Amino acid sequence: MLHREILRYVRRPRNTFLPPMITNVLYFTVFGVVLGQRISGGDPDAFGGAGYILFILPGLVVLGMVSNAFENASFSIFHGRWNEYIHEVQTSPLSHTEMVLAYVAASALRGIVVGAIIWGVGLIFTPVSVPNPFYLVAFTLVIPTLFAGFGVIGGLWARDFDYLTVLTQFIIRPLVFFGAVFYPLSALSGIWRQVTLLNPMVYMVNGVRYGVVPQAADISPELSLVVLSGLTVTVVALDIELVRRGYGLVD
Repeated sequence: MLHREILRYVRRPRNTFLPPMITNVLYFTVFGVVLGQRISGGDPDAFGGAGYILFILPGLVVLGMVSNAFENASFSIFHGRWNEYIHEVQTSPLSHTEMVLAYVAASALRGIVVGAIIWGVGLIFTPVSVPNPFYLVAFTLVIPTLFAGFGVIGGLWARDFDYLTVLTQFIIRPLVFFGAVFYPLSALSGIWRQVTLLNPMVYMVNGVRYGVVPQAADISPELSLVVLSGLTVTVVALDIELVRRGYGLVD
């Protein structure tokens, strides 16, 4: 089943891998090259002295990972429900845990691959070093796995394709864009900073950023990694329980 789920998107690279590549070339060109110098104001110490392109790279990687991991899991399950071939999966000699882990692992892998593609695009625009590889690897494994787990819930909950669009376009993407992708937390003050700190995406973006540009990270990564890891285990366990109960699978 894991093999099937991976082949489902690997066989259609123009639909799964080409769009994020093109989109992020535009992001890096417009925000990094055209606006980056104006945003930094020519200050060499701005953004931890790393340069604006390198500063936004972790956030764009997170955006690509969470969007693709969530969309893959939610669409795959919902498509199976919509076309009623999910029942074949239910009657296969797989445990509920194996079924969920197959969906989650395949979707998380897609998120990681897209994140690697965005990373490669970023290398075209700026040199990148990794002073804290442990945190970079840890967050890039945990984040797409977490959102693949959320995608399973979304695929079980959705009643039509509009539900998936609402979840992705009006909840996940806005949270990422307001998660300090294009600006540092130090640029905010008062109530706006406090509100931003309630956004969980802030901690994900800062976790990846700490692996690449530790001096530009605003939040310590240790607690973020522990909380995200615990949340991932909880969400996947919830996925397994929902599938076991037949939520969204049994009319």
